[in-house]
Amino acid sequence: MNRTGDAEQLQAGGPRLRPRDFARFQAFVQREAGIFLSQQKQALLVGRLSRRLRELAMKDFGDYFERVVEDPAERVRCLDLVTTNETHFFREPRHFELVAARLLPRIAEEIEAGRRPRRVRAWSAACSSGEEPWSIAMTLLSAFPPGAGIDVEILATDLSTRVLDRARAGLYPIEKARDIPESHRKRFMLRGTGASEGLMKVGDEPRAAVRFARMNLVDPDWPGIGTFDLLFCRNVLIYFAQETRRAVVGHLLSHLAPDGVLFLGHAESLSGLGLAAQVIAPTVFVHEGGPLDPRRGRAR
Repeated sequence: MNRTGDAEQLQAGGPRLRPRDFARFQAFVQREAGIFLSQQKQALLVGRLSRRLRELAMKDFGDYFERVVEDPAERVRCLDLVTTNETHFFREPRHFELVAARLLPRIAEEIEAGRRPRRVRAWSAACSSGEEPWSIAMTLLSAFPPGAGIDVEILATDLSTRVLDRARAGLYPIEKARDIPESHRKRFMLRGTGASEGLMKVGDEPRAAVRFARMNLVDPDWPGIGTFDLLFCRNVLIYFAQETRRAVVGHLLSHLAPDGVLFLGHAESLSGLGLAAQVIAPTVFVHEGGPLDPRRGRAR
């Protein structure tokens, strides 16, 4: 196939994707999810959506786009299918080491000194299938177990209702256990038996701490979520255009507590965005001029 040929040839005999229809999906996905689909992503779009077209007995992507425009539920379904969701437990372990070794002891000290409420709040933005918020919950609950008189609250959000359903279920192949530190695995995870052989399930303590909700990071308003001590938004900004990235991170920083900490993915940075944030470790940021800004000599 040459570059100028119709993308409908991407799948012989399958649904047809014409250049004008790809352009419409391209604009829709960028507008609704902040994700830019380059011309090289046409095959990905066909692969992600063809099954849905077959379910609807449609043979043309143009007809399906009209359905997406007219049906809010189908709009959500389409975005679910197009977005990429890939994660695992304790991904980028240095972040969790930093939380456990440096940040939570500081929070505990300030709580005991009466300088902050007896509560710690974290947000897993773009939480995918749940491994990240459950990892955060295990880390926080190890420092602040039930009965310690310190509330642990974790908000986990994603654009995709499909992966949120998986995340809420908290049920994973046992092979994923290798990514969880042994002490956490023994305390917080349940091994399946009988019909659930080969699976593991998140236990009651983390479930009580995590709340899941659908949220679009490119929406202009996120009402009622408050501010957070720890904010994880990892491996999602790489899909955004520069202006969208700037707007989303600026919005995230506005929901970070004055001494809160923002974690990005290993391939992400705030360089060139012109935002008031200061790096304290690779891909870890605080408010510029805030109490943890290392230039003030108070980060530890």
